[in-house]
Amino acid sequence: MSGDPQERKRGRMEDFGRKIDEQIQNGIPQVEAEVRRVITYLNDEVVPQVRRNSSEALKIASVQLAKLAEALDKGHYPPVDGNR
Repeated sequence: MSGDPQERKRGRMEDFGRKIDEQIQNGIPQVEAEVRRVITYLNDEVVPQVRRNSSEALKIASVQLAKLAEALDKGHYPPVDGNR
């Protein structure tokens, strides 16, 4: 390299860029492993719980809808308001 300050600066920046690139490349396997761990957790823990909760909510809703249908069949019309 010449004694030109711009050349020295450019050389230091290229070295810095290479070091950053190397660190990123070294970190990719760890990031990939962590992503796999998160996906496994979501599939094994979160999704089944959401399904159980959704199933329970649908069962409760079906009971309430059956009661409403029965009341409508009997001519009892529940009050309509946005708070229920």
